[in-house]
Amino acid sequence: MKQLLYILSIAGIFLLTSCEGDTATKAPPAEVKGDASKLKIPSFNADSVYQFVQSQVDFGPRIPGSDGHIACKEWLVKKFKSYGAKVIEQDFTANIYTGDALPSTNIIAQYNLNYKKRILLSAHWDTRMFADKDPDIELRDDPVLGADDGGSGVAVLLEIARLINENPIEMGVDIVLFDAEDQGQSGNAPKEYWCLGSQHWSRNLHAKNYMPKYGVLLDMVGAKNPTFGKDEVSRYYAGEFMNKYWGLANGMGYGGMFVNSNTKGLTDDHVFVNQIANIPMFDIINQPPSSQTGFQKCWHTTCDDMSTISKRSLRIVGQVVTAALYKESIGNL
Repeated sequence: MKQLLYILSIAGIFLLTSCEGDTATKAPPAEVKGDASKLKIPSFNADSVYQFVQSQVDFGPRIPGSDGHIACKEWLVKKFKSYGAKVIEQDFTANIYTGDALPSTNIIAQYNLNYKKRILLSAHWDTRMFADKDPDIELRDDPVLGADDGGSGVAVLLEIARLINENPIEMGVDIVLFDAEDQGQSGNAPKEYWCLGSQHWSRNLHAKNYMPKYGVLLDMVGAKNPTFGKDEVSRYYAGEFMNKYWGLANGMGYGGMFVNSNTKGLTDDHVFVNQIANIPMFDIINQPPSSQTGFQKCWHTTCDDMSTISKRSLRIVGQVVTAALYKESIGNL
């Protein structure tokens, strides 16, 4: 009898060990609280991210369907793939307010597909078709280069992709570059005239049952001396996560940029990600308090070129988001 019990106990241990081994192999990695003091956060490279802005501007205006747009798309896809991402090109037609139908593409770069816990990072990569806010009336039909409005957010995300490739992170990260964000009608036009790429993506998510913990939108983050306030939409839908990033930025000594002041709501990609996809997303966007337009002085003008870009601004925004990601990966944000 003792021998029988002994044999059965050994068999039970063997079966339990085997089952645990199978489960560990098949289940996605779980979130583990780590020691933040031992966490190595990659250093964000100002020269690299600045060059990513320059490379986009070198293609000229990136209006959906234009030669510059097509060439830039190929470059972006190639870059993400070179940094180890699985890339999806989500093609769609942007029916803009003028009646034109523009061939457009949302670019999705995915890291660590086996992780259930995921963070969404986004920016728009198209540029405005005309400089309708230019102080020179004769230039208002000219296209916008979009070094800051479009190029800066994309550049920060490209540098983060490069860092993730070189410094593996224990969490899923999805980078989505929205197209056809900036082709809307100025004035009191419906908000749905804007952000056509994020509207399409939010109704056609790239993965079944896709639900990241939260999303971060970067828009116009590269100008000199930016002011990132807390807009009404972000506060309402994703205030908890926004406050963590602002708190981290202040702790890193960047309270002069990430200011604890509330700003009014605005139409940007995060509106539709929140309202259609039901994914909490906040916006890091430059809203200088003294601005007459509500945005930096070169917004929707012909001066949105490399002269408006600051390496310091790019580096600080990139370092804050990078630090937040790696701290989030061990549950210590």
